[in-house]
Amino acid sequence: MSGNKCRNCGSTNIETDPGRGDAICIECGFVLEDSVIISQTTFEESSSGKVRVPGHFVANDSTGAATNFGASRYVNGKESRKITLQNAQKGITHLCLQLGLNQNCIETSVNFYKMALCYHLTRGRKQAHNQAACVYITCRIEKTERIL
Repeated sequence: MSGNKCRNCGSTNIETDPGRGDAICIECGFVLEDSVIISQTTFEESSSGKVRVPGHFVANDSTGAATNFGASRYVNGKESRKITLQNAQKGITHLCLQLGLNQNCIETSVNFYKMALCYHLTRGRKQAHNQAACVYITCRIEKTERIL
């Protein structure tokens, strides 16, 4: 940040520390920026010689909430969110096949379930009810003549 001036004293002697994510005036100690997002990619070499990018993958449908200081919840080696979605897909597929609905309706219903899961609308409710509600929404949107 060599071109910026301190808003407090007018000094151009600004130190940016990417490790801490801040920019501080050296003359007066005023914090110009806090929690700066780093837009550069860094690479690390492991002890085995493999090169990797530090950080974590954030899924598109992630809620952003960290559990256990960033560690995901795992059940028998699988992430619990994946297990929930797999179980929901099985239940929705079973229900749609019983109603004679096509693959497009199954996929749409699963997408509604994913959206409900992202907004925490499935908490405290029976999974069969959640899945049936997603199929019902799909039937109403697709205007299929089914009675649930």
